[in-house]
Amino acid sequence: MNRRLAHLIAGWRTGLSRPVLILQAGNAFNYFGYGLILPFEIIYLHQIRGFSTSIAGLILAATMGTAAIATLPTGALLDRHSAKAMVVAGSLASALGYAGFAYVDRPWQAFACSIVSGAGIGAAGTANRQLTIRLVKREQRAAAFALNRVAGNFGLGAGATVSGFVIASAQQLSSFQTLYFFDAVTYAGFALIVLAAVPSPRAETVTATDANGTGFRAVARDRLFLTVIAANIVLVVVGHTFFSNILPPFAKTHTSLGPAAIGILVLVNTCFVVIAQIPAVRVVARMERTHAFAAASALFAVSLLAVLPATLIHSELAATSLLAGVAIVFAIGECVHIVVLGPLVADMAPAHLLGRYLSLYSLTFSISLALGPAIGGLLLQNSPDAVWWGGALAAVLAGAVLLRLGGRIPDPLREAQSRLASAPEAV
Repeated sequence: MNRRLAHLIAGWRTGLSRPVLILQAGNAFNYFGYGLILPFEIIYLHQIRGFSTSIAGLILAATMGTAAIATLPTGALLDRHSAKAMVVAGSLASALGYAGFAYVDRPWQAFACSIVSGAGIGAAGTANRQLTIRLVKREQRAAAFALNRVAGNFGLGAGATVSGFVIASAQQLSSFQTLYFFDAVTYAGFALIVLAAVPSPRAETVTATDANGTGFRAVARDRLFLTVIAANIVLVVVGHTFFSNILPPFAKTHTSLGPAAIGILVLVNTCFVVIAQIPAVRVVARMERTHAFAAASALFAVSLLAVLPATLIHSELAATSLLAGVAIVFAIGECVHIVVLGPLVADMAPAHLLGRYLSLYSLTFSISLALGPAIGGLLLQNSPDAVWWGGALAAVLAGAVLLRLGGRIPDPLREAQSRLASAPEAV
């Protein structure tokens, strides 16, 4: 038993430096605050503040829209200025915006808070990724991205759980104000953690040769990178957002699952990601990146198709068990996908354009968070089953595109094998 426990603990060791661990602990704290308000934003704006549901939805959309708009300018700034300073400034802006949400009583005030908080999220999110990459060695990038995902999932899950108990005990204005205020505190606290405990890595110097290829025009000329980004938008839509945004309403309408069972599916998925994400780094490290993308695509396709049999099962327990298994397969695909995608983007980026490349990486998720619910919602209304077989087909096609890239993308495993093969010749 002790040997098994030691083996399990060893699987969680990342080898990351203390500043990186502190940064990710701060991320978990920050996500905890965001998790406090995430499930109840529309409820607060509609039921407590009296805004219509359409206005409440537009207010939330303004947050993510502003975050997406802020992403690309942030990438350009990061190629010239400190990522640490951008994380601090963006987090403080979000703190101001979310603190303001606690006191809005008119829609224009809520839209103003959305714009401020969204700009902060867009700036701090992209800068956070660059700061992490600058703090680690190339071979540690996969572990750093994995730990960041664990911190986010753990924080969101814990925050949502706590806020659920808070609102269940007292669904009144002061309860929601407390949640928004504490969310603002976590943003400000994260800014202080970064300011006090995370060093500012030295920025890359742009040489005369580099200067000939700066700006987003240089990124646009990298057709290989744009292919990777386009294919991964598809994978994020069908493999991430279809599960989180489309499966719950589909399950409620077309299966025997009730609200509690749907909540269990989300809990199973989140817990599995938190537990398996770090060990997944070692598993994926033994695979070529294109093969890992293909594996993630196949896992997404299988899990999407496996949703359909749940519509034929009349027992809630049996349907819940099936979809819990689907949630785990989705989680495995997510673990593999994230471990490959983030480090690949960093490896493909020239040092002097890292900020711009990472801003497009961040924009991948913003675009997918917008496209996923829009496409999935349209299909749910007109042809619900098409969400799952169509999503599976899209996942397979995206995986095939990435698999065909083969040796054209940087791959640490292939490079290591090449060095081993050439070593005897050097001797």
